[in-house]
Amino acid sequence: MDRAHWNAAYCAGDRVSWFEAAPEASLRMIARAGLVPGRAIDVGGGTSALAGRLRGMGWEVTVLDISTTALDLAQERLGAGASQIAWVAGDITRWRAAVPFDLWHDRAVFHFLTTPEDRLAYANGLRAGLRPGGAAVIATFAEDGPERCSGLPVRRYAPEDLLSALGAGLRLEASERFVHVTPGGGEQRFQISLLRREKEQ
Repeated sequence: MDRAHWNAAYCAGDRVSWFEAAPEASLRMIARAGLVPGRAIDVGGGTSALAGRLRGMGWEVTVLDISTTALDLAQERLGAGASQIAWVAGDITRWRAAVPFDLWHDRAVFHFLTTPEDRLAYANGLRAGLRPGGAAVIATFAEDGPERCSGLPVRRYAPEDLLSALGAGLRLEASERFVHVTPGGGEQRFQISLLRREKEQ
C-alpha cells in the first residue's frame, strides 16, 4: 500500500468519500458479536469516530492506519481522549500484532487488496491477531458497489466470498448490506460481515 497516496487523500479531511459522521453499521455488528469489552483494533481506522466510541464503551483500542496524516487528524479531533488510544502507523499486509485482539474491525481496507499476495498477508495477520473466539467485523464494497475508490481499483465481495478470501479458521455468523452516502451525495453499496475466529481443538 502507498502511504503517500493515502496521506494526500486525507488532506481532503471530511470530504473523503468514505467519511461517515457516525459508524452505525459497524457498531450494530459489533454489538451482535456479544463480546465483553477487551482489546480491539480498528484496521485502517483513519479519522473514523469508531475508536472513540469503543473507548467510551470500555474497550482498550488500537488504531492502525498507513496514513500518518489520518492518525494526526484523528488525534486532534479526540483531544485529550486521544491519549487513551494506541495509534500505530503501519501497512496491514506487513504489520503483526504482538498480542491477539478480541475484536478486529476493518471498514473498507480489505477491498483495496487486489493481489493474491496482499490478501494472503492480510488473512495471515488476521488469524495471528485475533484470539480464538474473537470476532472480526469487516466491511467491503458489495457485489454491486463501486469498482474504484480514491482513484484505485477494488475487489467487491458477497459475505461468502469474503469468508472464502480470508481462508480457514473463521466462520460467518452474520452479515448485512447498507448504503453509504458520501459527503458529495453519492451512494456506495457495502456489505458488512461478522466473522468468528474458531476455537482451536
